[in-house]
Amino acid sequence: MIRDTFRVLWVDLATGKGRVEELPGREEVLGGSGLAARLFEQYGRPELPWNHPEQPLIFTIGPLTGYFPLMSKTVAGFKSPYHDQYAESHAGGRSALALRFADLDALVVSGRAPRPSVLGVGSRHLEVREAHYLWGRDVLAVGKYLRRMFSGAGHRSILRIGPAGEQGCAYACINVDTYRHFGRLGGGAVMGAKHLKAIVIQGDATFPLPEGKEYAALFERVFRLLTDTPMMQKYHNLGTPANIRVLNDLKALPWRNLTATSDPRAEEISGERFAEAVLLRNTACAGCPVGCIHLGFVREKFRAENRYFFRQIGYDHEPIYAMGSMLGVTDAFQVLRLIETTDRLGLDVMSAGVALAWAVEAWERGLLTESDTLLPLGFGDVPALEQALHHLARGATDFYRLLAQGTAKAAAVYGGGDFACVLGQEMAGYATGEVFFVSQALGFRHSHLDAAGYSFDQKARERRVEEALDYLLAEERQRVILTSLVACLFAREVYRPELVAECLAVLGYGELAARLGEVGEAIQRRRWRLKLATGYDPDRVEIPRRLLEVENWKGKVDADFMTALKAAYARVIRELGRPAQG
Repeated sequence: MIRDTFRVLWVDLATGKGRVEELPGREEVLGGSGLAARLFEQYGRPELPWNHPEQPLIFTIGPLTGYFPLMSKTVAGFKSPYHDQYAESHAGGRSALALRFADLDALVVSGRAPRPSVLGVGSRHLEVREAHYLWGRDVLAVGKYLRRMFSGAGHRSILRIGPAGEQGCAYACINVDTYRHFGRLGGGAVMGAKHLKAIVIQGDATFPLPEGKEYAALFERVFRLLTDTPMMQKYHNLGTPANIRVLNDLKALPWRNLTATSDPRAEEISGERFAEAVLLRNTACAGCPVGCIHLGFVREKFRAENRYFFRQIGYDHEPIYAMGSMLGVTDAFQVLRLIETTDRLGLDVMSAGVALAWAVEAWERGLLTESDTLLPLGFGDVPALEQALHHLARGATDFYRLLAQGTAKAAAVYGGGDFACVLGQEMAGYATGEVFFVSQALGFRHSHLDAAGYSFDQKARERRVEEALDYLLAEERQRVILTSLVACLFAREVYRPELVAECLAVLGYGELAARLGEVGEAIQRRRWRLKLATGYDPDRVEIPRRLLEVENWKGKVDADFMTALKAAYARVIRELGRPAQG
């Protein structure tokens, strides 16, 4: 099974041609996050802006993809329109398995198509089709067209953007197989800048599994570990929306642009409420037995005689927070309605919700006028918020075009920076305190999943900088290995280093398995070097005043502790990103 080299398909959209390259380096970067950074070092242009045609858009998988369950993610690497630095975004769906069945470890897309186009790739084919008729259409409509245009089903993955990506919104996402997304930091805008409406990956080949009993026995053991554990119950039953009630009880759930951290109406948008009232079914990413994707429904009347059309919408904790509590919306069906609108337009749901929450507060404070927003804005006003999402995705006014570049950039012009809930990018749904705020603000992806600072906040009793810093760095190192494999982070308590080493060894990567910790640290350093080389300065990252005013079950945020932790974490990041000697 061992493949020492990576099989990489490089595509130039300007010419419609590509080539397959065999690249060495498995022992240095594993795959996934490590491989994406390695490929950006080779193909990227740090000195050029994010939307330059020569900047690559990179998709990578790992050595265990297709061989073990929950090795189901794909990493996208690109220079971000949000901050013009190297960035990663991760997504599930069928994309990883489709790449494996297409006999590819990575896809690198460069150039700009002369006209709006769709890229189709497989194990033995490559085509760039003009698709001007898809430009301007929403994500769901594009999916319907592409399923007719390209054959395949279970091993086909469809990646597409909506109007937000076409307009260059800095937090436009890439929709993957309808219910998953490369959500954060603007991968959709990178596709839009390349006139690339969609990518269809057709897994039209096969790959052999290891012979003998050892692999089969290990697979069975891993499968049981993943399905006969509390993890299965947690993620399959209520899923991450279970966090809504828990965080609200802790006074750690952001409400109405973080003007509050709890609300008695949280029960109406809790995971329990969604399960009782709106849940239709569960589904899963390819190669996953857990089924954590929860699909709810909304219905739309299309005839007076009580005739309704039903649509299915995926939901998780973060979309419920962003389109629910953060915007003061407390009806589960109305939250789903806003999630669906956001998905159709191709917006990252977290950034869109937080950006609109800031806009509502700015409107209420008199910083914005109706000529800016085109309509009055209010917390809980779902029709107005839905219209505002359309204006945001399509850049209807100068204000919306600026807000589409990030909440902090809009606040710098219109005022209201003190209450912009931005931690490197628009914050995730955890008002747990200092360690989480620093973790997302300074973390590599500015993501709540970089190091899970929210978990430390909930468990630690004393505020100690060294203890918090050690936790963040240890979590980051472990997660870098997992995202280089590329594992779903829901499985992180199962895929501990010892088990990962067994999985690698049974596929023939015994030497790599023995060096896993060393390789993980090297990947961690490589990524930080790349991010710093593209302009990142951790000392310049600011935490807005609104975050300093948070009060939860532990009391008010300790500003001195947070400042000290931020300075310590910034110092370590600079050390990790120091250029390699020799």
